[in-house]
Amino acid sequence: MTMNFELHLRRAQVYRFLADAFIYPAYNWLDDLPALDPILAELGFGCTPPTASGVDLEALQTEHRYTLGLSGSLPYETEIGMPNEFRQSQEIADIAGFYRAFGFSVGGRVRERPDYLATELEFMCLLALKEAYAMQSSSPEQAEICEDAQRTFLQDHLGRWIGLVAEGLASITDDPQNPYLWLARNAADFVKADADRLGASVQSVPLRSLAPTPLGPELACGDCPAAG
Repeated sequence: MTMNFELHLRRAQVYRFLADAFIYPAYNWLDDLPALDPILAELGFGCTPPTASGVDLEALQTEHRYTLGLSGSLPYETEIGMPNEFRQSQEIADIAGFYRAFGFSVGGRVRERPDYLATELEFMCLLALKEAYAMQSSSPEQAEICEDAQRTFLQDHLGRWIGLVAEGLASITDDPQNPYLWLARNAADFVKADADRLGASVQSVPLRSLAPTPLGPELACGDCPAAG
């Protein structure tokens, strides 16, 4: 193992923070950034704090609606770059298979799809916690299973596309004070650094080279009389 018990807990804390921050805010996550700084420092990850200041909860909610609302399906992994709906279904099934294998259920107060960005970030939090628990319990085989799962999940899913979210949001707003543009960029940088730490081989592609995943025939407008 390349990391000790405490560092896995720190990783889990960062992933949980990121997952919560991407969901429509019920609290002001900007207030938690000072507490996050020493955690990131322990992980050797430094980030520039957002330039936005004095943003209250109502303003943060407005920014969420504006930035992530205009992004459409961008925060969903399989809405970009899949050749057809069948491949999209296969990818969602693969993600769901990861979740089932580690007892992760999608649901609760905020219900989202398995391929939603915040869901995948929360799953990484769970895996980091499980690995920390396995190490604390002197279960090296279980710890190795958790580490392998994180490496594979970053290679096949989260690490491969989270940079596209940051790239896409930058095309919506170039306002340096936008907290969600800052969040997306730093989330992508953190995931990349974590993938490197775990030895994950992440292949990413530019957003401009990808097309939206086509709608299925039952959702397309081509055969609708109104389309003419």
